[in-house]
Amino acid sequence: MFGLESLCRKTLRGSVALLFGLVLAGLFAPQVRADAGVVLNESLDTSVARITGAGHSAVYLSRICPDSSPVRMRLCRPGEQGSILSNYTTLGEDQPYEWNIVPLSVYLYGVEDPSDRPLVGSKAIKAALEERYRDKYLAALCTVERCRTGTRAEWREMVGATLERSLYMFVVKTSVEQDRALIATFNSLPNVNRFNGMTRNCADFTRRVFDVYYPGAVKPDYLNDFFITTPKAVARSLTLYAEKHPESEFRVLHFSQVPGTIKRSSECRSGTEQLYHSKKLVIPLAVFAWQGVPAVTAAYLITGHFNPEHQFETHASAEATGSANSEGPEIGGGFTVSVQELAAEGSLERETIVGTKDEWNQYQAQFDATVDEAIQGEVIPDRMYLKRVLKKLGESSTISVDANGALWMNFSGEEPPLRVGISASNVFAPDSDGQYAYQIMLARMEDELKSPKHSRETMLDFKQDWTLLANIRGRGLQTAAERRAQPQPAAADSSKGGTAFAAPASSAASRIQSVAHGGDSLLP
Repeated sequence: MFGLESLCRKTLRGSVALLFGLVLAGLFAPQVRADAGVVLNESLDTSVARITGAGHSAVYLSRICPDSSPVRMRLCRPGEQGSILSNYTTLGEDQPYEWNIVPLSVYLYGVEDPSDRPLVGSKAIKAALEERYRDKYLAALCTVERCRTGTRAEWREMVGATLERSLYMFVVKTSVEQDRALIATFNSLPNVNRFNGMTRNCADFTRRVFDVYYPGAVKPDYLNDFFITTPKAVARSLTLYAEKHPESEFRVLHFSQVPGTIKRSSECRSGTEQLYHSKKLVIPLAVFAWQGVPAVTAAYLITGHFNPEHQFETHASAEATGSANSEGPEIGGGFTVSVQELAAEGSLERETIVGTKDEWNQYQAQFDATVDEAIQGEVIPDRMYLKRVLKKLGESSTISVDANGALWMNFSGEEPPLRVGISASNVFAPDSDGQYAYQIMLARMEDELKSPKHSRETMLDFKQDWTLLANIRGRGLQTAAERRAQPQPAAADSSKGGTAFAAPASSAASRIQSVAHGGDSLLP
């Protein structure tokens, strides 16, 4: 990154070059900034989403935070991380609120500190984080049974969203005056739910919020969405607006779904796009209204095509609380007045965040060698076992959450008690079982390396996980070796006509031996 120090280290020739250098220094120097963004959540295989594939829309606000509860907002204080503002069909709380606002990291990971983020996901893990959030933030708003235990209470969607889907943020800068105007507007209006799918859905809500910042920047696409505002349309329209207004400092962030046993989310689609790609919808259309097929196809191909992943690769950024690293690449000591070199540096920054094909392939090769070593060290019995690790997360174990939100998996029937940390902050803790922790990290990394781009984490996040894997490798191999060295029951000595037994082994060690010989899974 270019800064004022680098400016002082170089003497430029001519006042024009000096002026241009100052501009570059301002562009690339770290800044305190504020932003708002359209959040595009991928589609879940639930309810009407199975048909529409529309996903969900919310709003990212970097300088606005909850004001003592999720139903009022204020400017963030120093050190606070910003928030996600969203509405749903029904939040399910005691009063029919239209919207809630939650801290960004809580929305993404279910915890306040990204270092406590879960490494794997399951319904039990998400439920544990939801209950912690309800106790901590919704005690006064969620007292009736339908809110406390009802699965349709959609406040749950705002806790650990990345456990069940990937998402993109399309971000533009804001001023403090704009942020104050939004706070005044929404705090003064009744927070009462008037949701309907046609004219007041989640995308319409996002549109209302952005009309306070940039009127008309976020628009519906009536042609491709059949006169309904959709999440993909508002993301696309903000992108088009930002391309015409470079001063908006547009960028895109990506957060991938946490590997685990929850079904993978799917890419969002517009109305014509869903018809174009979905046989179960286009075939009936072709049979009963064949005249509409060419129009649908043309509308999508000509005006409706929009790929969030391509936008992320073009405008990649990691500047949001919760991403692995908010620092850009270290670029040069001085600066240049070459526009071509400036473009190359922008490309380097994007590649640092997204990763190149060769870089991902190199990590895949290194990972294959790591898995071979784990098999030889009997950490895992074979390669196929990694596919079963995450599927066994909820069996014969319970999930507990500490005060900070870090998660533990506790195994029953073990003496001494056996548990493993499944958050980034505790997977390597002294009382986290080394072999199990290593298996979980191996399973996570395999999932990430095999995921399609829209489901794969950024290269910055992946490198952070890779470091965690490298740090836990030695302990995982050591724990496996110690268990192999434990005495095992001896076979009967038929030559002496009797039965001889070695000292009894622990249940954990016995289970490892069972897996190694084709028995049950290592995780209970």
